[in-house]
Amino acid sequence: MSSFTHYRDHIGSREGKHYKATLFQGEHLMIGLNCLEPGQSQAVHDHADADKVYTVMQGRGWFTVGEEMREAGPGEVVWARAGVPHGVENRGDERLVLLVSIAPPPG
Repeated sequence: MSSFTHYRDHIGSREGKHYKATLFQGEHLMIGLNCLEPGQSQAVHDHADADKVYTVMQGRGWFTVGEEMREAGPGEVVWARAGVPHGVENRGDERLVLLVSIAPPPG
């Protein structure tokens, strides 16, 4: 398995729910891609024992992290420490593509 990939090779969509692809999962880190079509969202949730980082690759999203809600676009990084509720909505008219890292990985 190569240690190199391009995020665009993993973009996809699902009707009714955002699309997820795992690019890498090891003992200490998971890296994935989340794609949200216009109107889709990832409900606010938390990871009790893991930090999560979103890097916006394409589009714009409305992120909730704890009590804060903000819009972020390409190149911006949003993170939630372990146990902090977080989620994202695509309120725009184009696909939102997020590179997602979780450490340690779920499961």
